[in-house]
Amino acid sequence: CRVTTITISQAQYDEAVTRVNEAGLAHRIDVQLEDYRLLEGKFDKLVSIEMVEAVGAQYLSTYFDQCKALLKPKGLAFIQAIIIEDFRYKKALNTVDYIKRYIFPGSFIPSVSVLTQTASESGLRLKHLNDIGLSYAHTLHHWRARFLAAREQVLALGFDENFIRMWDFYLCYCEGGFKEGVISNVHLLFESTSY
Repeated sequence: CRVTTITISQAQYDEAVTRVNEAGLAHRIDVQLEDYRLLEGKFDKLVSIEMVEAVGAQYLSTYFDQCKALLKPKGLAFIQAIIIEDFRYKKALNTVDYIKRYIFPGSFIPSVSVLTQTASESGLRLKHLNDIGLSYAHTLHHWRARFLAAREQVLALGFDENFIRMWDFYLCYCEGGFKEGVISNVHLLFESTSY
């Protein structure tokens, strides 16, 4: 099997290349510093982990069109996305909340309906959906505990108490959102249609 992986982050690219080389897998894994919209080729499968939130609502069709263009007929696209309930989507789209203001400016949280409809319009058929929201709440709980346990290390990196409080609040806020089901995390498996 061969893997092509892309990122637009120089630091992430450098780290990925280092890890691939250290693992002796450079002959199987091609790491590229590339925008997803510029990637070319045909693939059996593609994986996108929580990237769609950074794409933005205005580019969602472009994102799924590119997924379709990159897949061979009957190819599979596995997409992990943080989602919001359908009835909350429009309000969330036009609201700047704590996360959009302080953590991920420009981000958006789609709903399952928006994702599946847009994917369908691009020629991708939903084959499977798995909601892992409650597990994600558990993950956030552990991330927060580990972050707070590493407080002194965070301070030593040059971050201040405001930074620590901001991320403490963010992780706690998100944990609550996932526990209550206001937001969730889903695995979506799409198949490229032949038309």
